Amino acid sequence: MLRALSFVCALILAVACARQHGTLRVYQDCNTVNGYCADIQVVKDTERPVSPAVTADGEWPIYGRTPYGDRHSPLRQITPENVSTLEVTWRFHTGEGAPAFKTRAPTALEVTPLVFRGTMYLSTPLGRVFALDPVTGTQRWVYDPQIDRATQFGDFANRGVALWVDSAVVNGSRCSLRIFVATIDTRLIALDAATGSPCTEFGARGTVNLRDGLRNPPAFASEYEVTSPPTIVDGVVVVGSGVADNNRIDAASGEVRGYDARTGALRWTFDPVPQNSADPAWGTWIGPNAHHSGAANSWTVFAADPGRKTVYIATSSPSVDYFGGERKGRNEYGNSVVAIQAGTGKVLWHFQTVRHDLWDYDNASPPALVTVNVGGRPVDAVLQGTKTGQLFVLDRQTGKPIFPVTEGAVPSSDVPGEEAWPTQILSSGLPPLSPQTLTRDQVWGPTAADRDACLKRFDEIRHDGTFTPPGTRGSLIIPSNVGGAHWGGVAFDPANEVVVVPTNRIAAVITLIPRAEFEANRGHETVGERIGTEYAMMHGTPFVLKRELYLGPSNAPCTPPPFGALVAVSLRTQQILWSVPLGTSEGLENIGIRVPPDIPGAINLGGPITTAGGLVFIGAALDRYFRAYDLKTGRELWKVALPAGGKATPMTYLGSDGRQYVVIAAGGDGKAWGWSDQVIAFALPRAAH
Repeated sequence: MLRALSFVCALILAVACARQHGTLRVYQDCNTVNGYCADIQVVKDTERPVSPAVTADGEWPIYGRTPYGDRHSPLRQITPENVSTLEVTWRFHTGEGAPAFKTRAPTALEVTPLVFRGTMYLSTPLGRVFALDPVTGTQRWVYDPQIDRATQFGDFANRGVALWVDSAVVNGSRCSLRIFVATIDTRLIALDAATGSPCTEFGARGTVNLRDGLRNPPAFASEYEVTSPPTIVDGVVVVGSGVADNNRIDAASGEVRGYDARTGALRWTFDPVPQNSADPAWGTWIGPNAHHSGAANSWTVFAADPGRKTVYIATSSPSVDYFGGERKGRNEYGNSVVAIQAGTGKVLWHFQTVRHDLWDYDNASPPALVTVNVGGRPVDAVLQGTKTGQLFVLDRQTGKPIFPVTEGAVPSSDVPGEEAWPTQILSSGLPPLSPQTLTRDQVWGPTAADRDACLKRFDEIRHDGTFTPPGTRGSLIIPSNVGGAHWGGVAFDPANEVVVVPTNRIAAVITLIPRAEFEANRGHETVGERIGTEYAMMHGTPFVLKRELYLGPSNAPCTPPPFGALVAVSLRTQQILWSVPLGTSEGLENIGIRVPPDIPGAINLGGPITTAGGLVFIGAALDRYFRAYDLKTGRELWKVALPAGGKATPMTYLGSDGRQYVVIAAGGDGKAWGWSDQVIAFALPRAAH
């Protein structure tokens, strides 16, 4: 058994090395401790892989294509020279626009489909799971968990499923290949991939209730949800959660948990708010209520290193986001990248990206595991993009930064009861992905009247850079709570060691309103949208939050365009390779922003992928186009209008007909990005491939 496991680990590392060197498939003599290849021997690939952990070139069996989450495909049939001829090959409708599927809140089709062993698997906001023919888009089966559609979830989405091959049973037998879906109403469900029926030996007849055993139970149904697919490592299903922002200081707790993939038994729990006084992070949470804090959850997608049997998670802000007077201290494990031993839940290391978060600078971007050349030797690394507009490159074994980071003094808070942490990381060792400051000279407006009004507001509010603490007179927050880098995450091109990141560049203004003042004006303010202006109660604090985009009187941003950008960073030169506007002004009116039609860049949410064909594919932007960019230059090569925004991460695979397909969920979000129930596949014309 140990020899077999060693071979599997070596094979996984070998495949990663193969992509780096541009060769085929199976190798010997891989260093399974340090994770690099030596004395590589090429062996012909003659068999399909038996597990999604070892990914065939033509498949996309995991959210990030590989367990590492690099989102890079070695397919090269579609190139910069022929990408402009891509055409729609099929459209699949989930049917969730029908009256029978009406929900209380708008839903967002943000799924990244998987393709494994000749079948596509995808999920919907309502937790329904479909199996499709990946060449025709024809439905093979559907499973419906019967979610209560009257509940108003905050992010009514589901970004995908996870696959697991049970090596202990006969291949092809019932539940030998399992699909795991974590539903918005926090059920973890195991399905037989062949039929879509529940694997009844898992949990209670196929289901584990993720609300069971939480330290802080949710106060209402939509305070606690799951939007991301689980991650499976070493026979353990690892799952996080989403927690509603800014409701109360003791919000639902954000435990990350590992369940046995066969039985559903709970194997371990990691609470980002330390509950054991022996934990080294315990003393970084100060005050009588600090260890009762909620959130600090990990709601994004995880990355995994099967060879190390380690899962890498990115955590969010403790509750509440904008006032930390009840959780003084650095709040370690919050706003961090955490490496966890998959079999036991032991924390191997953690790296905190923001100290004592007061800005909703949660790590929304999924980590990505890559290999980079440092000083002439390959080093296994973790990439983490942040809402602060930084890209961290950490040693995968230790968590230490590979490039020198700079930590320095930041402004103090003037809010009674608040103690902002005196230092923050100001540079990750790489150039920032988005602007870190806004000077008076940079204040923008499409007209003189707009700019004058923006300047007047600029002079009234506090503006001391990325870590300006929230206050009662209003504080300029740049990047805003939507990023910098957001949940769309990064994609990595291993041949050139280039990281591609979508970013947002619009600032926000945060105002803490004394509760008595807010109550006196109640009725004039309402709890609102995440983009635009909103109020949140922040129960347990002396304040109510007002959060708004920094806009002028005509509702144009006071920050200069582009308002969204796609950025490529070279890890070889440690410089920005290119940065181009992502999206156009089309669609900005859907969130109340009005600018002239020729202004570049849009708010975007969704991820990129890269291919060995030299392309970057991404939707994401409010203008509802799906685009392809030249990986070397950032030049836009192709775009196509979608029925709704591609607020998702695309994927690509090789069909049984020999064609490379590119697929995106064109479902929007039911609000600013529009709404559709379509998943759309593109390929080159048959005569062209």
